[in-house]
Amino acid sequence: MAWDSSRPVPWNRLIREWLIYAAIMSAVFLIFFRGSNGLGAVAGVLISGPIYLGFGAVMAKFGYQRTRLKDMRGTAKPANEPVESETDASSDAPRRKPAPTSRTAGGGNRPKSSSRRKR
Repeated sequence: MAWDSSRPVPWNRLIREWLIYAAIMSAVFLIFFRGSNGLGAVAGVLISGPIYLGFGAVMAKFGYQRTRLKDMRGTAKPANEPVESETDASSDAPRRKPAPTSRTAGGGNRPKSSSRRKR
């Protein structure tokens, strides 16, 4: 898609996502960098804010709109709907038993019983 300056930028969503990211990553960095310089790691997280907001705004002007989890849940197929198979799904007859194979021991290759063995 081409750049369109009239496309809206979802500032509230971008800021909220970055604030959640910044809070989680700051806590993680403070826990893992307790003995060393954790302040530098937190400063790096704070500097990432304008970069994230700027990149998100440019992508919004190009027409990118990330799918939300709420939207995905709304378009999901309900679980109680029957799934049609590739064969005849309209027949109510039970499925046939599959033909025996060498792996299912239905093809006559069963081991002989011990009473038949003679020494």
